[in-house]
Amino acid sequence: MAKRTDLADEYTKHFAHPIRAWIIWFLSAFFMFYKYALEVSPSVMTKTLMSTFEISGAQLGNFAATYFYAYLIMQIPAGLLLDKFGPRKVTTIAIALCALGGLIFAQAETLLVAGIGRFLTGVGAAFGAVNCLKLIANWFPFKHFAFMTGLMMTVGMLGAVGGQAPLSAFIDALDWRLAMSYISYAGFALAVLFAIVVRDKAPDHKRTKQISSSKMPLLDGLMKVLKNRQAWWLAAYSGFAFAPVMIFGGLWGVSFISEAYGLSSGLSAQTVSLIFIGFAVGAPVFGWFSDWIGRRNVVMFWGTLLSTICISVVIYLPGISQLMLTSTLFLFGFFISSFLLCFTMIREISLAALAATAIGFMNAFDALFGAFSDPMTGKFLDMTWTGKLIDGARIFSVENYKVAFLTIPIYLIISLVLMAKIKETYCKQSSPTSLP
Repeated sequence: MAKRTDLADEYTKHFAHPIRAWIIWFLSAFFMFYKYALEVSPSVMTKTLMSTFEISGAQLGNFAATYFYAYLIMQIPAGLLLDKFGPRKVTTIAIALCALGGLIFAQAETLLVAGIGRFLTGVGAAFGAVNCLKLIANWFPFKHFAFMTGLMMTVGMLGAVGGQAPLSAFIDALDWRLAMSYISYAGFALAVLFAIVVRDKAPDHKRTKQISSSKMPLLDGLMKVLKNRQAWWLAAYSGFAFAPVMIFGGLWGVSFISEAYGLSSGLSAQTVSLIFIGFAVGAPVFGWFSDWIGRRNVVMFWGTLLSTICISVVIYLPGISQLMLTSTLFLFGFFISSFLLCFTMIREISLAALAATAIGFMNAFDALFGAFSDPMTGKFLDMTWTGKLIDGARIFSVENYKVAFLTIPIYLIISLVLMAKIKETYCKQSSPTSLP
């Protein structure tokens, strides 16, 4: 009998634990799916929102950016809170806030109330990536971190795809307010499921005698991250590299494609969603490939360079075929996903106990660029607007977009220049590990 019990314990140790790890990862990744769907949702409602609230392009950009303002403010606190109190309790509240914000937005009669809802969604969404990466660190071996991070972004980018053409069809079938309400209810259900299923760390998750985040004062942990010069270079690179995805794919790309290539709104949304499909494919591929060759920098450099060429072709090369358009947008998303390796790198150069704090610090830069880039693009569009209106919504010309989108290749070129300051980690943990 004792022998059978030992065999059962061994079976449970080697079989049940990995299954639970994957279930927890899936719920965390699904929060990423949910938050990205909400993040890009205004891109398929630009004309509707401008007409409903009687606003300009700059005002729409500012409205969309309220999400990023909250995201920016909360990134470092999110990392600190997750490191201090654990993912389960903190993230359950975050998911609920995300859903509550969506519900307020859906019911809003004024732009101010809609902005408050969008802000609350950003507050909750700020915990998405940091939470998932924290749980990956707590449930999976260190050597799988890059691949699992890429896989996480695959699920997240599928959410961004869902926030494009499928959401557009959902809105057409119902109404934008009713559609967003249903999406919010789904978020509340996810929060309940997360609270029931998720646990902060694996049963056999090891501690070392080195410093633990639960015993480290919050500000001390933050200061350790801020004193790391490489963390600053990685965060700056991340901000410049990812901002073009959100400028084009997250808000303005659908209306540009519709105007420049004469496609319907629905088909334009499908076309732009190829960016996120490419990202979803590329993220785990680059994570695996980087681990395989034992290098990070060279993969990020070539991926960023090729993505710069791809998006520049779409915006500034007139008369390309629809096949070339769709292929190039897919490749843009595929290649720019290589930037995600910087999240693995900041994990490799930081104390493992401060994984969420370090990643939150980097994510803050992504939010910072999103916070000012969307309204800045809207302002540039308003400055060159010819006065054309359809159903109360401003219609911008292709030339308007080409001028406003100059920031996209500029951002990507700056990110390439910044890579000269980033030191190769060779896929190794350079600091003592002390997993909480």
